[in-house]
Amino acid sequence: MEVNRYIFNHGALLLERRADGGYALPNDNTVELDAELPVQHWGGETFVAAEMAAGSELPETLELIPLRATYALLPLHVYRLAEKARELLDWNRETLHCGHCGALQEFRSPISKFCPQCKTETWPKLSPACIVLIERGEELLLVQSRDFKREFFGLVAGFVETGESLEECVRREVKEETQIEIKNIRYFGSQPWPFPRNLMIGFWAEYAGGELSLQDAELRKGGWFHRDALPAIPERPSIARQMIDAWLKDKHSI
Repeated sequence: MEVNRYIFNHGALLLERRADGGYALPNDNTVELDAELPVQHWGGETFVAAEMAAGSELPETLELIPLRATYALLPLHVYRLAEKARELLDWNRETLHCGHCGALQEFRSPISKFCPQCKTETWPKLSPACIVLIERGEELLLVQSRDFKREFFGLVAGFVETGESLEECVRREVKEETQIEIKNIRYFGSQPWPFPRNLMIGFWAEYAGGELSLQDAELRKGGWFHRDALPAIPERPSIARQMIDAWLKDKHSI
């Protein structure tokens, strides 16, 4: 049985440069590991998530590449497994000790831990976030978050709070960040987003009224852009880019 290793170092994936200029997972474990999680069986594949030991030296054929950048270098199913591996490594680091009593936890299954002292069980938890594409005729509302590291514009988004539905989250985030009203909220699709363990849930909505006023604490820029004059937008594989591309093609479903 072939078992691939997804080896990370501070969020960057270890890849091997092939002779043809492409990239692939390393064929063998040529670096020292700090952590290696239980074998995973997911999506018809068998793999292991591992973390490089600090100070490990890399052979010339190996390279650490930020996970998002590997989307353009790897087959989609390999990239999806790398996303899951990173999420599991982040979860493992955050749950070394029991959150109730502080004792060291043990793996009970590939995706669960058990505290031998207080008997608490722990599983990976996701943080759901809604993202919404708001259209006004031939125009699209795009905003630039203060968290963006580059000069592109994206969609209004925010985390779901306790006690609210997804639709309520969409309305609240839009109101808080832009002060406008929306209507006709429709589900688009969802996407796992391992930065660190989010689930992005996409919606379309239509402008219903109000004057645009950006929340200064979170947004740097924003405005209505005609479909023929869009600014720089997010790159693939983000769901924001999928939604914008679908809107440009007049598709209102995945």
